[in-house]
Amino acid sequence: MVNPQIEYQDVIPAEMDAEVRSLHAMCLNESRVEHPWYHNLIYLLVGVVFGIVLVKAEIVSWFRIQEMFRLESFHMYGVIGTAVVVGALSVFLIKRLQLRTIDGEPITFSRKTFHKGQIVGGILFGLGWAMTGACPGPLFAQIGTGATVIAVALASAIAGTWCYGYLREKLPH
Repeated sequence: MVNPQIEYQDVIPAEMDAEVRSLHAMCLNESRVEHPWYHNLIYLLVGVVFGIVLVKAEIVSWFRIQEMFRLESFHMYGVIGTAVVVGALSVFLIKRLQLRTIDGEPITFSRKTFHKGQIVGGILFGLGWAMTGACPGPLFAQIGTGATVIAVALASAIAGTWCYGYLREKLPH
């Protein structure tokens, strides 16, 4: 079987390659800026602070997540709703003000096409979230609080991602 990834790379010029790949990617970072390794310490610090905020706001609480799925509390819906509003407002302002990254690169957004596999994936994601009380964002914060059993959910998330990447070309999109 011929790999379609190799086919289009042979036919399409290099400057169009990023555009073609963006149609198949959830996130595509085409930055060419390279930083020294210690710049990653800033990301580590921000991640630790973010994890502390998640813990203090009870976002990583298994009990809060179960309350949400049982429709017993508004707490998590309020957090998720606030995140959606802040995200939408941020995208609007980035587009309106034509903001750039900290390195001066333009921030661009591209339209994504809908695939029926997203419905199946969303259902699987929701079922996993409801069963484990863990979504991918706060997994590390949950492990950091001492809920080491969440390492099983982390290993499962990594294995699922690997399996999808391995089988991607054979799956209907």
